[in-house]
Amino acid sequence: MASLAPAAPDTAPARSSPMAISAWLLSVAALVFIMVVVGGITRLTESGLSIVRWDVVSGTLPPLTEKAWAAAFQAYQSSSQYQLMNQGMSLAAFKGIFFWEYVHRLLGRLIGLAFALPLVLFWLRGQIPAGYKPRLLALLALGGLQGAIGWWMVSSGLVGRTEVAHTRLAVHLTTALAIIAGCLWTALDLKAAKPLEKPNTARFLAPLFAALLTVQIIWGAFTAGLRAGPASDTWPLMAGALVPSGLAPTLTGWANDPFTVHFVHRSLAIFVAAAALLFARHVWRLGAHAPAQALALAITAQFALGVLTVLSGVALPLGVAHQACGALLVAATTWAAHRSLART
Repeated sequence: MASLAPAAPDTAPARSSPMAISAWLLSVAALVFIMVVVGGITRLTESGLSIVRWDVVSGTLPPLTEKAWAAAFQAYQSSSQYQLMNQGMSLAAFKGIFFWEYVHRLLGRLIGLAFALPLVLFWLRGQIPAGYKPRLLALLALGGLQGAIGWWMVSSGLVGRTEVAHTRLAVHLTTALAIIAGCLWTALDLKAAKPLEKPNTARFLAPLFAALLTVQIIWGAFTAGLRAGPASDTWPLMAGALVPSGLAPTLTGWANDPFTVHFVHRSLAIFVAAAALLFARHVWRLGAHAPAQALALAITAQFALGVLTVLSGVALPLGVAHQACGALLVAATTWAAHRSLART
């Protein structure tokens, strides 16, 4: 995670409003967090394939008449998920899964507007500090790309499958979390926190931990996409052993076999937790106590929720809480990394 230094005050436009833009970016990050939570509910309730068309404009409104509901249900009945898994589903049950996918897509549209419209206003008023326009445009483009990735993911599950491709789900989730991190990082740059007072002798820890956490997030998405969570409901043993038999010890197996993916995800969690606490200790020693505490708290809660989710057989509330805490862990990591990489 490269450090991006805030623009020098003497090169900013006279009317620049870094604090207002920072607050706006934090609010966008909060909206994306809500969308990640709704996305978790959508996945765990098998709702993601209930809307089989990508109508960017006309899809803003849900079906409003019985005829419209019947047409939406008929479209879903043509999907593989209905034919292979939900034969005989009632219209009332369909409305239940439609709700979560509709809310998820509606949030995506709202986030797009919440980013694009203020950006245009800040731009026209000359309130964007020098050097930040390219970064804000990159975040806008990433948000637009995320919408396309969402449909690319959904389309993978409409024919011959009952779920979306887990690799595409991983891309979709990772991109959402990257948007959160990008908004937070830019907001922190705009706040221009004072430089660290102590020499930073371990600047390499931030990118190393960020890379490790990214790998764990990808395998978490694989676990969700392959419905691998229920592969074991015991911890720390899995199938009666620390290293169970039946693993597929190949690169293909690590990424595609549900039992093996579950094992990789729970095993990586131990290393991620240890690395997070080590990184938090480093940040604390630099004098950045608040982000260090946030990171330590987030990783502890995430690890505990992961264990509880396994023991519960992936109960919906715990599964959703685990994904939500994962997003908070990314936010805490971004904050800690930003302070760790601050210029001395």
